[in-house]
Amino acid sequence: MKGNLKEEEQVISTNQFAAVYKINPSTAGKGLNILVDQNIIYKKRGIGMFVSSGAKAMIIEKRKGEFYTEYIQNLIFEAKKLGITKEEIIEMIEREK
Repeated sequence: MKGNLKEEEQVISTNQFAAVYKINPSTAGKGLNILVDQNIIYKKRGIGMFVSSGAKAMIIEKRKGEFYTEYIQNLIFEAKKLGITKEEIIEMIEREK
């Protein structure tokens, strides 16, 4: 998200991830494989792993969906319990500008 890795840039190896984050190489490998399964990174046989084109956009879309599920739905549920209207919620949000 911060742009530390650019699209089509090579990702550090599983062993390097394990060393940097002080985790088991197997755990690092599982994490990287999850990213491969989600098409965030891809493997080039014999060369390594690379950031996919459009990876950042894919991550943003996924996180937007999670944001809605984890925050917005809970906000609406709580607002209904408290009798807060949609207009009042909008007003509260706009105060934070």
